[in-house]
Parts: sequence; structure tokens; C-alpha cells
Amino acid sequence: MKLRVSTAGALVCALGACRTSAQCNGTFNALSAADFLKAANPAWNLGNTLDAIPDEGSWNNPKVVAATFDHVKAAGFNSVRIPVTYTHHFTSESPDYQVDPAWLQRVSDVIDFALERDLLVVTNVHHDSWEWADVSKSGADITAIQAKLRALWTQIGTKLACKPPTVAFESINEPPASTAEDGAQVNELNRVFLEAIAETGDWNTQRVVTLAGGNNDATKTSQWFKPPAEVKNPWALQIHYYSPYDFAFSAWGKTIWGSDADKATMDGELGLVTGNFSGVPIYVGEFDATPRSTESAARWKWYDHFVSAATKIGATVAVWDNGLDHLNRETGEFRDPTVVSIINSSTAGVSNSLADSTVDGSATEQSTSAFLFHRVGEAVSDQELPFLFNGNTLVAITTADGKELAASDYTAGSASITFKSSIISSYIDASSAAGVKETFTLHFSAGASSTVTLVQWDVPVLGSTSSKAVAGSDLSIPVEWKGLERLATVKMLADDGTYLVDDWTQYLGPLQQARGTWEGQWSFEGGNVIIKSAAIDLVISLAKPVTFTFEFYPRVEGNVAEYVLSP
Repeated sequence: MKLRVSTAGALVCALGACRTSAQCNGTFNALSAADFLKAANPAWNLGNTLDAIPDEGSWNNPKVVAATFDHVKAAGFNSVRIPVTYTHHFTSESPDYQVDPAWLQRVSDVIDFALERDLLVVTNVHHDSWEWADVSKSGADITAIQAKLRALWTQIGTKLACKPPTVAFESINEPPASTAEDGAQVNELNRVFLEAIAETGDWNTQRVVTLAGGNNDATKTSQWFKPPAEVKNPWALQIHYYSPYDFAFSAWGKTIWGSDADKATMDGELGLVTGNFSGVPIYVGEFDATPRSTESAARWKWYDHFVSAATKIGATVAVWDNGLDHLNRETGEFRDPTVVSIINSSTAGVSNSLADSTVDGSATEQSTSAFLFHRVGEAVSDQELPFLFNGNTLVAITTADGKELAASDYTAGSASITFKSSIISSYIDASSAAGVKETFTLHFSAGASSTVTLVQWDVPVLGSTSSKAVAGSDLSIPVEWKGLERLATVKMLADDGTYLVDDWTQYLGPLQQARGTWEGQWSFEGGNVIIKSAAIDLVISLAKPVTFTFEFYPRVEGNVAEYVLSP
């Protein structure tokens, strides 16, 4: 149901400007924060879209269309978080801080796209947090920041005042905070936000809101967050989760996850919030481990444990999607359906069966049951893949075109699945060209389906192996992929053993020492591996030749290609 703001209303004056507070037709069946979040779980983020700088469409996504939300709904999500950046849509500065009415209308229209599909909505003030509302910045004008935020939320609140109770407001995204004083100023931003929306009509005082601690970080929030006094709105506390950083963002060769210690750390971080704010509903407004660079089996274990742990404490989770990680907005398909299936099952409290993989940080090679790797030149044989069934049983295996494998094509034990040589050899032999040959889907008695990808592999070949460092741009090196078209990591060492970056990684395991960070020092795209300009600058500063060892999947001895960059 669409409800429109009437033109009648009481005048509200703030910062020298008078605006009309909304009077809404119909009824507002207020929800508690707990009930809202329960209905909203799981959630999906419309990332890098209305929050893009300076405008929608400026980043990697086109302007969103209504059909996008059809795909989100069909995938099993019950709500969407719609981040919005307003910085570049102000038409005046102090004292009025007017926002372009056309932009406010666009935000309203996109919210309606979601509502028309029975999706709940959380919307916010997003990158403004660091563009002009950074209370931690040296010399920050706190008075001006608060005045601008008040004016902004007064206008947002007025525009959206008559949206139904299935629309929630979020004060501000990831407000920077480094000290307790910063944390106290973030608390003040929450207060200003609540006061502003209260001025815009009775419905907004009943609307669910989510409040932020410093950076939406669990530790900072647990230390410094305090709710404003006498909060009238039903409210939840929002945190974000991208931990551990090295795994979620493919830093320092961290391609494994899932040890008991890993899980205990995750549980402990979630416990910081629930322990300090007992009874407060928790909204995990963002979490992600990007499918673009993380290893599949480790990624699935990460998602499974995080969503399951969040579900156990009653939190609602909203997966971050920048338009590159999850939903392909052109095709309407999710790039890693297993992740979506895991999220849906875990939020329902159902155990998932998972591909096993290396979890030992001292390992020199990495195994994974998300793939059937077969090397060119070797005879085809049975392949046994360790699996974590978690109380489920394997029901069937199907091919990419939906054909079910015969019972003779595989066996399932108590802790593994074995693909017989007969089925593998129907796709490849020792001389078959390298590449991805098939993706099998594993169906279990309960929980998420999973995939196993058959890959014929050999060592990739670089188009060149050396050059002189040239500052100012990235270096793209053509590569002949021979299997998975993905880098695992890059090792960077000078001839004398000097680490190009982060020499402290010498204290990590063999798979992490001297490795750089994805999108920081290395990347890959299409038919190229990439040395980033930041790494090139470091080579020039070091004034020594540096060998970049590109490591591929499977992460086994010899599956590398070297490139020497001279200063």
C-alpha cells in the first residue's frame, strides 16, 4: 500500500528554515524493532548504487530498476538495505542545507520498488559519514556537522514520513571514531537524528530506527555506544562485519578459514555486542567475504558459521553487495548461489553440509573440496573429497544442465564424497585442454545445496616475465590461464630476500609470508594479472629488483608464475 504525504501539516522551524511536518492518511501499525528485524531476515544491500559518489550510476552499477528487486525477492531475501549518499545533492549550504527535491523523490521511488514486492526496507545516510560528517577529523566543526545532519534528516523524514512501518531509518553509516571522545560524538549524531525525524510527523516517532556506534564496529560499539536518553522510537543497534580482514579482503595470502580458533574469534566478536547490550535487537547491516577473490570452500564455511552464530543471538543479517560480488544485475543471477542458499538455511536455523578445506595455518599447500582438480598429463582416477555433512546426507548430484548422476558415478561415506573415475573421464582425459569442465550441484537431505567444479589445470603462462618499473599506473601482464581464471595471492620478494611489503608476515604461515593484498598490490581481470601502481612505487623506492610470484589454484607446489620488476 502506498501512502502519500498530505499537504497539510504543522510548521516546524529548524536552523532558520520552516518546513511542513507530515500528516499522513491511514493508519500506522507500529512494529517493535525485534518484530521488524525478525520479518526482515535475511536482507540484501543495494550497494554502490544510490550511495555512489557523486551520483547513482557513477560507480560500477547502472541506475537501479524495479526488476532488480524481483531477483532479490526470488532468491529468498525478505528485506533490502538501501544506502544513500546525499553529499552531492545539496543545493544550498548553511543554514538551510537544502537537498535537491528530485533526489529525494528518486530515493522514495526506489524504496517503493522494494515495498511493492513486499520487501522491508532500511535506508540511511551513507558516505556522508566521511565526506562531511567525520567527527573524528582534526578540527571537525561539530556544531556544523550536527546542524547539517539535522537539516538532512528533517528533509528525508518529511519526504518519507508516510511510508509504512515496514520502512526503517538508519542514522548514519560507519561514522568514523578512533577514541572514546569520538564515540561520544557519534552518540550525539544519533540524538540529532532522532530529534530531526521526530519533528517530521507522528509516524516517524513510531518508526523503527537503527543506531550506530563508531564505524559500526563491534568492539568500538561495545566500548563507546550509549543510546540517547528517552528514545521514543523502537530501536535496534547496527554493526557491520568484515572479519578477519585478511580473509574477507584477500590480504597477505590468507586463503584459508574455518579452524576452531577462527570460529571462536568470530563468536567472541559477536558476543561483545550482545554481552554489553542485553535485550537490544541487533542488525548486522553489512557483512561479506567477496566471492571474487576468496576460495570457495573457506568462504562457504565463513558464511555458514557467521550467519548461524548471528542467528543464535537473534541478529538479523544483511549481506553487502556492491554489484560485483553477488547479484549480477544484468542477468538476474547470483554469482555464487551456494552463498545465498547458506544464508537462507542458516537464518532458518538449518544445518548445512559443507565442502571441507585446509584450516591449518602452518600448511604449505591448500586443499579444497569445492573443486575436483585434475592436472593435465596425469591419468584420471577416483577423487575423494572430504565433506562436513553436519547431520545431513547426500541425496543426489546433478550436472549443470540438470541431469542426475547415476549411483555408480559416486559414493558417499561418513565424512567424504568420492567421484568415480568413470564420471570424471566422461569429461576429461590426460590430454584434455585446461579449463573448467563441469559444475556439479550436490543436494542434501536438509540445508543448502553446494557445488563441486571439475577443473583440468596446468601452470598458467605469463605473456612476459620482466620489465622496468614505471611509476604512475598499474602494470597489466597478459596471462594464459590454465584452469581457474583466478589468482590466489602474490608473493613479493627482492633478490636479497627483502619483503616488498609487510615484513611482519614472516611470522605467519608459509602460505602467507611476503604476500600482498588484493587491490592493494595485486589484482587480476580478464586475461591479465595486475601489479598495482602502489607496489610499483615500492619497487622504485626499494631500488632493487623484486620477483612477483603469482600463485594460482590449486595452491600446490609449482603452480606459480614469476615476474621480475626492476627499478
